[in-house]
Amino acid sequence: MMSQHLFAAIVTHHGTAANNRGESDGNITTLQKLLWQGQVHTTVSAEAVRFALRRRLADVEETNRRWDEDKRTNTWQDHQFKGWEKADGKSFIDDDLLGYMTAEAAKEEGKAGSANVRRAVLEVTRAISLLPWAGDVTFNAASPGATPSAAKKGNNPVPYGTELHATRYQYGIALTSERLRKKDRAKAAITALCELAEVAGNHGRFLFDFSPESVIFRLTDDPAPRLLYIFEQDGQTIDAPALRDRVEAEDINASELVIGGGFATTETAKQLDEMGATVFPGVRKAAQKVIENLRG
Repeated sequence: MMSQHLFAAIVTHHGTAANNRGESDGNITTLQKLLWQGQVHTTVSAEAVRFALRRRLADVEETNRRWDEDKRTNTWQDHQFKGWEKADGKSFIDDDLLGYMTAEAAKEEGKAGSANVRRAVLEVTRAISLLPWAGDVTFNAASPGATPSAAKKGNNPVPYGTELHATRYQYGIALTSERLRKKDRAKAAITALCELAEVAGNHGRFLFDFSPESVIFRLTDDPAPRLLYIFEQDGQTIDAPALRDRVEAEDINASELVIGGGFATTETAKQLDEMGATVFPGVRKAAQKVIENLRG
């Protein structure tokens, strides 16, 4: 039997992203950016998405790595991943889905070091804004004594600026559940992805809803995703005409697609529905359908 692969293209709700790394240029807190299709877009790292996902997984099953909000550090159950040394050893859901790596330097000069590595089964792309960044910056002032650093300025307010971006973000995932030690964890991962909220830090100052506003799932024996970064924005409408083109070209079988969210109301989604895709008005219903169709 051929492997069953799950791919998904996800677009978030519209929101204002800011401060997502806490880095600064002078007194301006910056956003991560990249040149995408010839224009500057803001971006959120895959690691930030993975970090938020791990926190959601911890509500379902015990994780190896857990963030301690009070100590502001990660705590570990098995930092050497010894549970993976035996086929029936104890494994944690985050290690199973997201992989791990621990490296040890050589003990003697001229000798090679060692590494214990498990590749992520759930792979996540970098999230990229649907709209180019127009250079928006807000200028603010911390009130006198509002923070310990502000207190050093005496009775004067402390000016600062923050880059921000009103946009949606899109990213993709790939998952082959048969590579998991416990295949049911794929279902937990799909549910968690549909419940993401706080991604990329934001210093607790900004809330950005990173849960899917629209999602396209593809459950297939084809090892290539063929739908990453498929979304585009025209005014307020989220569309994916390239997906229809790939179905018409027979690179993607429409019956492999499960679509949910705002994109489902577009003419493109209606055409895909007629071609054989499964279309739901909501993201949760689409995720549940995919979970039902997973093997194992």
